[in-house]
Amino acid sequence: MELQTISQVSKQFNISTRTLRYYEQIGLITSTKKEGFAYRTYDESTILRLQQIIILRKLRIPLKQIVEILKSDSATVAIQVLENNLAEIDDELTSLSTIRSIIKIFIEKLNLNTNQFTLPDDENLLEIVDSLTISKINFKEEKTMDDLNQASTTLNKFTDKDVRIVYLPPSSIAAYQYAGDDPEMHVHQVMDKFVLDSNLTKIKPDLRHYGFNSPNPVDATGYHGYEVWVTIPDDMEVPAPLTKKYFPGGLYAAHMIPFGAFEQWRWLNQWVSDSDKYEYTGTWDTNIMFGWLEEHLNYIHHVHLPNTEPPETQLDLLIPIREIG
Repeated sequence: MELQTISQVSKQFNISTRTLRYYEQIGLITSTKKEGFAYRTYDESTILRLQQIIILRKLRIPLKQIVEILKSDSATVAIQVLENNLAEIDDELTSLSTIRSIIKIFIEKLNLNTNQFTLPDDENLLEIVDSLTISKINFKEEKTMDDLNQASTTLNKFTDKDVRIVYLPPSSIAAYQYAGDDPEMHVHQVMDKFVLDSNLTKIKPDLRHYGFNSPNPVDATGYHGYEVWVTIPDDMEVPAPLTKKYFPGGLYAAHMIPFGAFEQWRWLNQWVSDSDKYEYTGTWDTNIMFGWLEEHLNYIHHVHLPNTEPPETQLDLLIPIREIG
């Protein structure tokens, strides 16, 4: 099997190149540099390992537990992790079944009294809940591929409850952009140094941290850049190589992810496209990642850590929108 470039692997598995680089950063996969080229390539063993990772991620196994599974030579670790996650799913299903049953009873009782909205009194409610604690859930043991594909489509599609509508205030920003190998790591090192050296977390305790691809990867090399912003006081000057800019702010569709779950960009974009209340206001310019932003949540805490992108980092994915009409 020939070595595959990072762009080829990204398209094959429908995951972002940044996700691949993050998996490498936390030790899940490794890459090699092909002689005469500057971009990452992956061999057959890494491709097979990546397939395992993606399957476990689709089964909602956290990355931290995937690391434990793949580092162990024994199946015991994998069995324990899967059993623990299965138990959590069973608990969730039981809870949902209980809620469903209670709602059905509420509907039946409300239908008997259409003049006024009145839920059952506490005594009746306790009896209902108590009677449901021993209920069993009957599931189909066999699932066809159509069933599984339908379930996958449903799970990988955002509903209104998955998306927040947020307003980002206008602000002055310190910006830094770099294109090359591992641009995210490079720009964060430069920006973190500026934040710490200038004592910005004290000067502006409400500072916010944004980033985006600049430019997006567009070919097999995976070559791209990244730009990072931090909000600063309006009268503050910034040293080179940083530049001072103005961010006009605006309305955004937001969804929070754990660091590394960048595949959910696609789901958020689809939600915006399908919305009958909001419309996209960005640009399709790949040099600024279409106007989309990633906000590093709790950055003020993380900037004081040795690794400002630890596994527990959370990001807001942000797509600019406006209300239709």
